[in-house]
Amino acid sequence: MARMEMSAIPASLVVPAEVSAEAYCELGLMHASGRAGAVDLVKAQTWFNIAFARGSVRAAAHRQELALEMSRDEIAVALREARAFLTRH
Repeated sequence: MARMEMSAIPASLVVPAEVSAEAYCELGLMHASGRAGAVDLVKAQTWFNIAFARGSVRAAAHRQELALEMSRDEIAVALREARAFLTRH
């Protein structure tokens, strides 16, 4: 079995133990704007819900605005995915 020193792992690959609410909000913006590939409103809403649950005031405004462009079913899927994520993390 190979051994590896922790200092040999690039800092960019180390996942922080506590991700900020604003980082989750930024993920929502990436999916809403298409910076993460194709525009995905459900994923964007999911990340905004998670960010809001973690205390991001900015995410609250984004998720409210985005909800105007989504169906009830899409919003329900985003809420379920956010709850599942928050339960695991």
